[in-house]
Amino acid sequence: MDLDAYSAAHRDEWDRLDELGRRRGYSGREADELIERYQSGSTQLSAIKTVAGSTAYGDRLSVSLSRARLRFTGAGANVFRQIPVFFAVQLPAALYRLRWLTLAVALATVVIAALYAVWISQNPSVLAAIGDNAYLKQIAEEDFVDYYSENPAASFTGLVWTNNAWIAAQCIAFGVLGVFVPYVIIQNAQNLGVNAAVMFEFGHGDVFFLYIMPHGLLELTAIFVAAAAGLRIFWAWVAPGALTRGRSLAENGRALFTVAIGLVFVLFVSGVIEGFVTPSPLPWWLKIGIGVLALAAFLFYMLFVGGRAYRAGQTGDLEEFEAGATQLVAG
Repeated sequence: MDLDAYSAAHRDEWDRLDELGRRRGYSGREADELIERYQSGSTQLSAIKTVAGSTAYGDRLSVSLSRARLRFTGAGANVFRQIPVFFAVQLPAALYRLRWLTLAVALATVVIAALYAVWISQNPSVLAAIGDNAYLKQIAEEDFVDYYSENPAASFTGLVWTNNAWIAAQCIAFGVLGVFVPYVIIQNAQNLGVNAAVMFEFGHGDVFFLYIMPHGLLELTAIFVAAAAGLRIFWAWVAPGALTRGRSLAENGRALFTVAIGLVFVLFVSGVIEGFVTPSPLPWWLKIGIGVLALAAFLFYMLFVGGRAYRAGQTGDLEEFEAGATQLVAG
């Protein structure tokens, strides 16, 4: 093949392809021509690469083909335009869908934690198995409170934030397995129950609640939401309804994994409260008030903003183009 002669013979076609690829709007005839030019240009590019490999002619044609392909396949939305949509519509809608399951997880955690606390408190042998009297007394009178102030506030905030965000992400990512989330719920409840039992045993039950409530209201709620998202993803393939299991899992996975991103910000707020507010010398009514206000803001976002987005038809899933092709189903 004489590459120069081949290029000269098809230059007008390639120029027309490039011209069409740069346009923003098309008539019906121009759209058909764009696809025809694209198909023939692809064949010609293949011939050039087969004979001559990478060449300037081929590179120029490849750019024109890429531009033309974007015209009839579309391009993803601008990331900066998607950020407001994500926080105003997609994330709150996904959170709203989890409202009742989140409540169920919260109730389960409270009940399990209370049962553990009562069981340990009423069985001295169980309490002794946790540690001897001197060890437990040190926890109740020193370690529990010192935990919040033994490290600089900024580093402690970063530590609890990353740890809780990692737990939340795991709940959502591994929720599909069906066993990880119940394990996390039980472990979290057990930890709360054991600490409560030890603190009450030595007469510091008030300290337990005073130090848990400022940050714990928002922090625990975020973990409950993450657990609910993981359980919902698991249920998506167990009971897919009219959808295929694959499509149900894909739609719910895409929609609810946005929750993991949103909870990073929520847990950052709870981490700041835990690091700077909980151990501070502020009066307790103010510390708890800050925690209540943070939780109220999150619930308003989840229930009011999320409810409005959900009633408008949002689920938290990607838009149709970004989600890709779907399959027709019954129902």
